[in-house]
Amino acid sequence: QVQLVESGGGSVRAGGSLRLSCAASGFAFARYCVGWFRQAVGMKREGVAHLDLIGSSIATDSVKGRFTVSRDNAVNTAYLQMDSLKPEDTAMYYCAAWFDPWCIVANADAGYWGQGTQVTVSS
Repeated sequence: QVQLVESGGGSVRAGGSLRLSCAASGFAFARYCVGWFRQAVGMKREGVAHLDLIGSSIATDSVKGRFTVSRDNAVNTAYLQMDSLKPEDTAMYYCAAWFDPWCIVANADAGYWGQGTQVTVSS
């Protein structure tokens, strides 16, 4: 059974940090691209950060320099380190894993998704 389970969300004050985890099971995680997405209330889902072909963290402009994605294939887990959090980072955060030799974010829809973890940042 394929599963992606996010954890680590919560409430934090602006300027604080959180580390989200995404535990994968039921598929060959190491062969899949991995990324994090978020959706705020009333907003469209957006990509936050993903790992490119060589494992470098690629972040969207709004979180660049503050968020970093990483993975540990030995424990089938991906992470999202979030620093200098802002109230506008408040959203449900999802991890996704998709099979794609180019790790194109647009192809994530066809992959596996977790149920999400809520992040709330207060001012």
